[in-house]
Amino acid sequence: MRAPISWIREFVPDLPADVTGRQVAERIVAAGLEVETVESAAAGLSGPLVTGRVLSIEELREKEKLKKDIRYCRVDVGPELNDGEGAGSRGIVCGARNFAVGDMVVVALPGAVLPGGFEIAARKTYGHISDGMISSERELGIPDGDHAGIIVLPADTAVGLDARGVLGIDDEVLDIAVTPDRGYALSIRGVAREVATAFDVAFTDPAGTDAPAGQGGYPIRIDDPSGCDRFVARTVTGIDPTAPSPGWMTKRLQAAGMRSISLAVDITNYVMLELGQPLHAYDLATLRGPVGVRRARPGEKLETLDAAVRDLDAEDLLIVDDSGPIGLAGVMGGASTEISAATTDVLIEAAHFDPIAIARAARRHKLPSEASRRFERGVDPALPPIAAGRVAALLAELGGGTVVAAGTDVAMLPAPTTITLEVAYPGRLAGREIAADTVTRRLAQIGAGTALDGTTLTVTAPSWRPDLTDPADIAEEVIRLEGYDSVPAVLPAAPAGRGLTHSQARRRSVSRALAGAGYVEVLSYPFVSEKDFDALGLDAEDARRIALRLANPISEAEPLLRTTLLPGLLTALRRNVGRGNTDLALFEVGRVYRPSRDAPPAPRPPVTRRASVEELAATEAALPRQPRRIAVALCGNRETAGWWGPGRPADWTDALTAARTAARAAGIELVVSGDVHAPWHPGRCAALHVAGADGPVLVGHAGELHPRVVSALGLPARTCAAELDLDRLIGHGRQVQAEPALSGFPPATQDVALIVDAGVPAAEVEAALRAGAGDLLEAIRLFDVFTGEQVGAGKKSLAYALRFRAPDRTLTVEEATAARDAAVAAAAAATGAVLRGA
Repeated sequence: MRAPISWIREFVPDLPADVTGRQVAERIVAAGLEVETVESAAAGLSGPLVTGRVLSIEELREKEKLKKDIRYCRVDVGPELNDGEGAGSRGIVCGARNFAVGDMVVVALPGAVLPGGFEIAARKTYGHISDGMISSERELGIPDGDHAGIIVLPADTAVGLDARGVLGIDDEVLDIAVTPDRGYALSIRGVAREVATAFDVAFTDPAGTDAPAGQGGYPIRIDDPSGCDRFVARTVTGIDPTAPSPGWMTKRLQAAGMRSISLAVDITNYVMLELGQPLHAYDLATLRGPVGVRRARPGEKLETLDAAVRDLDAEDLLIVDDSGPIGLAGVMGGASTEISAATTDVLIEAAHFDPIAIARAARRHKLPSEASRRFERGVDPALPPIAAGRVAALLAELGGGTVVAAGTDVAMLPAPTTITLEVAYPGRLAGREIAADTVTRRLAQIGAGTALDGTTLTVTAPSWRPDLTDPADIAEEVIRLEGYDSVPAVLPAAPAGRGLTHSQARRRSVSRALAGAGYVEVLSYPFVSEKDFDALGLDAEDARRIALRLANPISEAEPLLRTTLLPGLLTALRRNVGRGNTDLALFEVGRVYRPSRDAPPAPRPPVTRRASVEELAATEAALPRQPRRIAVALCGNRETAGWWGPGRPADWTDALTAARTAARAAGIELVVSGDVHAPWHPGRCAALHVAGADGPVLVGHAGELHPRVVSALGLPARTCAAELDLDRLIGHGRQVQAEPALSGFPPATQDVALIVDAGVPAAEVEAALRAGAGDLLEAIRLFDVFTGEQVGAGKKSLAYALRFRAPDRTLTVEEATAARDAAVAAAAAATGAVLRGA
C-alpha cells in the first residue's frame, strides 16, 4: 500500500508540520506495520523549479535555417526571478511544440539539478542565450506521467510558485507491506488511524458519518448470502462523458501507484484507496434486469475487463443480471457492462464478499487485483453505503451528474464480535503493569467499544478488524500500541536439566561412530515419487510402496513421504559423483513414514475449540509409523592409492562393516545371514538381525546394490549401501560397559579351523564358539574362509583366532586347550562343525 503523507495529513490534521515521512515510518513500524520504503517523487531534484507563463514564441527553424523545430520563448517566472534580454521575462530555447503563448509551464532555472545529475545553466545555443529549461515530466523524473511533451499547467496557476508543490512531487510516499491480518491498512483511512495513534493525536475518520443508501433504488438480489452479506447500489445519471479527472485526483492516484483511466473509474479507485472499500461502476445502459449475486453454473463463461474469456468454476462468486454473468465478484468486472467514453448513467456497486471465496477465485483464474487483494484480507462491512455515497457525490460534483435519491442496501450482516477478558490480562501477558484506563484508551484508539464491570472487560471489535476474536488479540493490540520496547526482557529460569535420554545418547554415539569411521553425514528432503520406488526395483507388494501422499507437496514431481532413506541418500551420492567427488562414504539419520493400508482417516476437529481426548487419540491412531533409520552408501575407493601402495575399492563388506559399527555403538552385536531383498544384489545382500526375547529381530540389510538399480539411478558400478532401523537397534541394545583395566597377564591364542556346510552362517558358528569357550574367552576373530576340494563339495572352512586371558593369573597350556576344545564341541553340537584335520 502506497500512502502519500499529504493524504494522511487530511485525516490527521494535528500531525506536526515538521514531521517527515521517515519519522512517520519509524513510529508505525514500532506499532507493528512494515514500511518497506519512504519515497519522494522529487528525489534527485534540487535547485530552483518554478511556474512561468509563456509571453512570446519565436520560430527559429526558417530564420536560422535549422533542420529541426526550435523555438525561442520569453517566459515570465516572477519579478524576483526574471532576468535576461527583455524586461519581465527570461529567454529560453525549447524544441517542444505542445504549448502556446499564454500557457503556464514549469521552468528549471540555472542552478537546478534534475534527476540523473543533469545541471541547468545559462548557455548560448542557436544564436540565443537559453536562461533555463522548460521541463517535461520525464526530465523531472516523474514516474508514470505524460511524457509526450513539456508540462502545461492549469491556466489559473500563479506565476513564480515553487513547482514542486504545484506538481505534488514534494510529497513523501510510504510503501507499506500489509500483512494478511491487517487488511484495514490497505487504505489511507487505516494508515492514518495508525499514524494518529502512533503520534497520540486526533484522528478524523473519513467514514465517520452515517450515509444510508436507502431503499427503492435499482433492484438487487443476493442468492448466496454466505458469499455476499451486503450489497449497496447507487445510481448517478447525466454524467458528462468528456469530463476529465481533476489534477489533484490523478496526482494522488499516481502517487498511490495507479494510473488514471476515466473520471468514473478514477473516482472508484480513489475512494477505494481512501476508505479501503473496493467499488465497481457499471454502464447503466448495458444492464438487463436486476443485479444479482450467485455462484457460477456449469458451462458459464465471462469476458473480463482484460479482454480474456474465462471458464467459470462452480465455486466462483458472480455478479449477474438477466443476460448472465457481468462480473467476477470482488475480482474484476465484465467487459459487457464496462464504462465507455459514451457512458452517461452509472450504477455504483459497493459490496461485502466472503474473503475465502474471493481469494480462491483470484488464484483459480490467476487474476490478482486491487479489489481482490483487499477483499481476501477482510473489508469493513459497514463501509459499502458510505463508499457508494462518496463515489456518487464525487461523480455529481466532478462529472455534472445527478444522484438518484433512492439507493439499495441489501444487508444480512452478523452481530458484532464481542470478547470478554480480565482487564489485567494484557499487562499480565506483557509482564508489566498496564492500568485499566490505559487499556480502554488504547482500545478506543483502534475503534473498539469497551465496557468495564469490575475487573471484567467486554470489548466490541470494530467492524474493520475481523482479526480481533480472542482475548490474546485484544492484549496484542494494547501491547503494540504501548510499544513492544516497553515489554521487559526477562530471561526465564531454566529448570535443572537431566541430560540426554538413553535413546538420544545412543543416536549420538551411532552418528559419531560412523563419522569416526570416515563417513560424512548428509541431510536430504523426505519427499519421493513412485519413480524412486521403480528405480529401487521394489515389487508391487512391497510394503515400502505404501507411502503417504502430501495434500500440498512442494513439488508435484515428489508428492510422497519417504518410506526408506535410500532415495535421498543415493541422490546425494550421485550429485557428488557428478561434481567430481568419486570416492564417497555418506550416511544419513532420519525418519521414514510407514502408513498401513487400513489406517483410519484422521478426524478434523473444528478450530473453534480444543480437540477432545477422543479426537486426539483418533488423530494419533491415524498417523503413520515414523521409525528413525540410519543408512550408509559407498562408492569408489574405500582406501586411496598412494606411495604406500594401491587403493582398495569399496565393496559389500564395507557396507556390512558400517552396519556393525553402528550397531556396536548402540551396544549390540548383529547376527548376519544371506538374504534376497531389493534393492540389493541377491548374491551380495546380508540380512541383519539382533537377538530378541522371541527370536531374531530383523533390523536392516547391507550389501552391494543390484546392477539394474545402479543403472537406473546413474550410480557408479558396485555401489554399496546399508540401512538399519535405528529405533530397533537402540531398543535391543545394552548399556555399554567400560572395559576393565588391561590385564597384566599374557594372553593365550588358539586357532581353530572348522568345516561346516556352505549354507551355515559364520555368525552362528561364532556364536556357538563364544558360548562354549566360557569366561576365559577375551576375543574371537574370523580370519579365513576357504572352499575347495580339500574340504569337500558343499562345504567351507572357517578359521577363527580365539584369544584367552585370565585377570588374575597366567593361563596354562592345558587351560587354554580345554577352553578351545569346549568351544569346538559347542560349535559341533550347534552347527555340525568338524575340526579340520581331525
